[in-house]
Amino acid sequence: MSNLTDVKVIKDIVSRFEFKFSKGLGQNFLINPSVCPKMAEICGAREDSGVLEIGPGIGVLTRELAKRAKKVASIEIDNRLIAVLKETLAGFDNVTVVNDDVLKVDLHELIRREFSGMKVAVCANLPYYITTPGILRLLESRLPVDNITVMVQKEVAQRLCASPGTRESGAVTVAVNYFCEPSIAFYVSKGSFFPAPKVDSAVINLKLREKPAVEVPDEKLFFDIVKAGFAQRRKTLANALKGGLGFDREAVEKALFMSGLSERVRVEELDLHELALLCNNLRGIIGGRV
Repeated sequence: MSNLTDVKVIKDIVSRFEFKFSKGLGQNFLINPSVCPKMAEICGAREDSGVLEIGPGIGVLTRELAKRAKKVASIEIDNRLIAVLKETLAGFDNVTVVNDDVLKVDLHELIRREFSGMKVAVCANLPYYITTPGILRLLESRLPVDNITVMVQKEVAQRLCASPGTRESGAVTVAVNYFCEPSIAFYVSKGSFFPAPKVDSAVINLKLREKPAVEVPDEKLFFDIVKAGFAQRRKTLANALKGGLGFDREAVEKALFMSGLSERVRVEELDLHELALLCNNLRGIIGGRV
């Protein structure tokens, strides 16, 4: 079986299949042989479990997952790689390759079809261009998965795993911490890829919570507040909500006061519990959605 982390093997595959790397799809193939086995172990791939993979590339991570898991379903958007994967995954009868877009495919149906009766994890070398929308899609879909293990850009990993209420946080930080217990597993240097990207990467693990970290009766309002606040993070939260959501300033200031917060506070200064308290108080004042 060919070593898919060997640059010579990769170049041979690229040549034979007349494959050209797409910058738009963020295609950089791993040549560090230690990374994928670690990712497969961290995600918890076992003989009785299923793994949903996103962006298999030429199949280096896929093979490590298939060695450990009962079933692997890999979503690949680039139809040029389907023939490549048919060759590199030959001999693994527990792998299904789905030629589709992870942002559009019905993930619940895919999991029902491929992983009936199994515990499921997500594991992926996420293409950089879909890191944030991809992770948010996985979380907001409330998939029946135990954890999500993904490789992303180092700076993105640090933002995703930051604590809400710190300068490193963003809207996606709040969402990740709301749904998960995030942690950085290990870092991966840019020299671990071919062709080498311009930045280092990191593997993160998002352990899904049994229930969200805070209780908010109006989840849409909660995330509307978060998104509006971070969209204008240099402004006070009162101004951001007035401008971004059209809320009455007096109502926002009253909700801030009820929550024990300054009317000059910015969204990046609030932790999950403060954001939830503000949301619930604001909801009580405005009487639901406006």
